[in-house]
Amino acid sequence: MTRPNPAVAQSATLAEIAREAGVSAPTVSKVLNGRADVAPSTRTRVEELLRNHGYRRRRAEASRSPLIDLVFHELESAWAMEVIRGVENVARDEGLSVVLSESAGRLTPGRTWADQVAARRPHGVVLVLNGLDESQRALLTSRSIPFVVVDPAGDPGDDVPSVGATNWQGGLAATRHLADLGHRRIGVISGPSRMMCSRARLDGYRAALDTAGLPVDPALVRTGDFHHDSGYRAGLELLKLPDRPTAVFAGNDLQALGLYEAARELGLRVPEDLSIVGFDDLPVARWVGPPLTTVRQPLTEMAEAAARLVLDLGRSERPSTATRVELATSLVVRSSTAPPSA
Repeated sequence: MTRPNPAVAQSATLAEIAREAGVSAPTVSKVLNGRADVAPSTRTRVEELLRNHGYRRRRAEASRSPLIDLVFHELESAWAMEVIRGVENVARDEGLSVVLSESAGRLTPGRTWADQVAARRPHGVVLVLNGLDESQRALLTSRSIPFVVVDPAGDPGDDVPSVGATNWQGGLAATRHLADLGHRRIGVISGPSRMMCSRARLDGYRAALDTAGLPVDPALVRTGDFHHDSGYRAGLELLKLPDRPTAVFAGNDLQALGLYEAARELGLRVPEDLSIVGFDDLPVARWVGPPLTTVRQPLTEMAEAAARLVLDLGRSERPSTATRVELATSLVVRSSTAPPSA
C-alpha cells in the first residue's frame, strides 16, 4: 500500500484551511508562524480551523527558542520570588532562559501577551494564574507550545496540566494544631473567595473545628487578599471583638505578618495573648519575632515540577492527557503558638 507523502498531506491541509477560512494560503502560513500582520478576527478564525483539523507543526522542537515563559497575575510578593527561583533552577539545568511577565492582576493574560509568546516560540509556558481563554489555548496549541498552571486560582479545566499543593490538608493541620493546644475560639483570615486554594484552606479550617467538636463562629471568619494590609485590617477587626479569638489561622504568611502588627498595636503579645499560624513558609517566617508557626507549601518545588512538566510535554510526540500534580504541605511549628493563657 502506498503511504501518503507527508509534505503533500500538509500542503493539502493548509489549502483546505485557507479555503474554509476564506483567506489565502500565505495568510494561514503567517498565522502558523506567529506573524503579527494578521487581523485578530482572521487569526482567530484560522486558529480555530487549525485546531479542528488537528494541525500540528512538525519539527517543533527544532524551531523553539531556548526560553521558558513565566507569567504571574501579580509579582508583588515574596511568594513570587520562590516560584521564580524554582523555574530558574530547571531552566539553568536545561540551558534555557526565563522570560518573566505579569498580567496586571488579571487571572488570564491579555491577547497581546499570547501573540508575543507565539512569536517567541518558547519551549513552554508556566502560568501562575487561573489559565488561558480558549483563543489563547488554541494559539499556543497550534504552535505546539505546551503550558502548565501553578497553583491555579480557579478550576483550570480537566484538560489543563497543573501543579498545586494540598491546601485543604494544610488548613486542617494549622487549625488542628491550635485546637490541640487548647484554643477554643480560633479565628481565620482567609484569602480571596474566588481562589481555589483559599476555599480549600478555609474548608480545612472548618473540618478541623468540626473534628475537635468546636463550632464555626461566623464572627471569627474574615476574608483578606493574601497581602499584609488585609491581614492587619482583618486582624484589628477580630482582636477588637468583645470575645476575641485566642488564636488565628491567618491563611498565608503575609496576612500573618499583618496580624502581628495589629496585635502589637493593641498591646497583645504573641504567643502569650494570641497564637498565630500562617501558610507558605516564606523565608521571612523564620526571621520575624517571634518566628512564625506556618504550613509549609513547597513553592520552589512546585515551580520546579511545573517547569519539568512543561518541558516533558514539549518533548512528547503525542498529545498529553491532563496531569494534576499535588505536592504535600507540612506544619512547621515555631514560637508563635502556645496554649491559651489561663
